[in-house]
Order: sequence, then C-alpha cells, then structure tokens
Amino acid sequence: MSGARQQKPDLSDMRHDDWVARYLPAAWGPYARLCRLDRPVGTWLTLLPCLAALVQAAEGWPTLFRLFIFSLGALLMRGVGCTINDIFDRDIDSKVERTRFRPLTSGQLSLKNALWFLFGQFVVCGLLLFAVNEYSRWLAVLLVPIVIVYPLCKRFTYWPQIVLGIGFNWGMLMAWSDTQNIVPLAAIAMWVGAVLWQVGYDSIYAYVDVRDDLKLGVKSTAMRFGEHGKLWISGFYVATVLLWLYTGIALHLSWAYFLVLAVITAHLAWQMWVFSLSRPDRNFMLFRSNMTVGVLLIVASLGGTLIN
Repeated sequence: MSGARQQKPDLSDMRHDDWVARYLPAAWGPYARLCRLDRPVGTWLTLLPCLAALVQAAEGWPTLFRLFIFSLGALLMRGVGCTINDIFDRDIDSKVERTRFRPLTSGQLSLKNALWFLFGQFVVCGLLLFAVNEYSRWLAVLLVPIVIVYPLCKRFTYWPQIVLGIGFNWGMLMAWSDTQNIVPLAAIAMWVGAVLWQVGYDSIYAYVDVRDDLKLGVKSTAMRFGEHGKLWISGFYVATVLLWLYTGIALHLSWAYFLVLAVITAHLAWQMWVFSLSRPDRNFMLFRSNMTVGVLLIVASLGGTLIN
C-alpha cells in the first residue's frame, strides 16, 4: 500500500463538525461522545438483533411498551459499555490513530466526571429493571460483569470480540425471558449465532487498528487471524447462518424467514468478497453494512411469524 493511500482516509471515530457540535451545549458534547451518541452504529447493532428476538418471542408484533423499554435499554447499556471501555483504555487510546480524539484521551473530560457519568447511567439502567420480569432482572445483573470485563480482555486474550458479542447481544435472551418467561434452546441458538456474527464483523473492524495494536501489545481476533482473516471470518459467518437456520426450523417459522435468511447469507458472502486486509476505509464500510443484516433479521422474523 502506498503512503498516499494510507494518509487519505480519516479513520478517527470522533467528528468535530457533527450534530453534537452543532446542536448540543458545549459542556454536554464530551459526555455525548463518551457514550457514543454521535456514533449510533453500535447502538443499532445492539438493538436490531434484540428486536428480532422480541418478534420471535412474541410470535409476531411485540407490545409497544416492551419495544420502548428494550430500545432504551440497548441505548443505555451500549453507552455504559463505551464509557467503561474509554475509562480503562484512556492511556491506550492516545496512541491509536482511530481513538486519539476521544474525550478522556484528549482531555475534554476528567476521569472523575466520567466516573460520575457512568454512575448516572447505571442508575437509569437500574430503573429500567422495574419494567421487566424477575427472570430478566437476574439476566440484566449477569450482564454487568460482562460489560465491565470486556475492555480488559484485549490485554490477555486474542478473543475479546467473543466477550463483546456476548454482551452486545444479551438483550436477545432477555427478550425471551421477559416475553415468555423462558429461554428455549432455539433462542439460545439464535443468540449464539448473533455472537458469532459479531465476532465476524467486529474482526473486520479490528483490522483497522491492527498496526497500532501490535505496537501496544493489545490483542484482537484480527491479530490472531492475521493474513487468514477472510477464511476465519467466513467460518464465523457460515456458523451464524447455520445456527439461524436451526432456529427457524425449531421455532416452526414460515418460508418467509428462510427466504430472507438466504438474502442475509448473500449479503455476508458479499462482505467477504469485498473485504480487504489492506483497505481499512473499506472495512469501516463493511462494518456499518451489518446494520442491513440486523434489519433483514427483523424482516425475516416478522415474515416467519406473521406469514403462514
């Protein structure tokens, strides 16, 4: 890759000319960026599989109240995860091209204020527990240590994306526990499929940072896969599709689910066709394209439950 190509794309995950800068008071901006309100892709990737699980658990349309609670929960818990991540990684982020402008790293926000903000987010999340059943409350409590430990995983394992996938998609299990007070094997298979899907697409994202990570001694699946990334990620995507196929069969979903699942499979195959180890800017695009997979998963679930 030429030096000119390396310098072209701006891979920073912070923007200083976006809606946060234009519309929020200056004092609020660092907090909004700390919980990634300015980067909604992660929130959508948390929420969309959860909504698909809600549809499957409800065998059709979930209640508006449950949709609201789980949507708010996805937004808040993703913000909690990002805040914890930036607190632990504040020294590392200053040395990584993509993360050097984050609020704690750039000095826009003090550690003390970040901790208070984290506490406030946990309080609001705690209030949401009153809106779900007891089974789901215990599942929510189990999620907390997963969210806290994730940023530390990259220091001792090449597989932090697995922990991230478990936490990101935890709402799928809660969707079943709150709707039906059970989490059947088919729902667990759907969740495991989502975890493996996330390991795949987050590994694509990890290739953006791999050079910085090597210098810092930070681990990721991208470093584990190396030049064989396309083969590894393809394997995770194949496993995802097979698990989602099993879920459709086990839940007796209609032909519409399997039709849309075929479209999802084609999209994931397209990702692997386009994926390139030498094009980090393209990898960002592929990472974002997984929102399409999430939307298709909801469409598949609706079609599978509502169409005979």
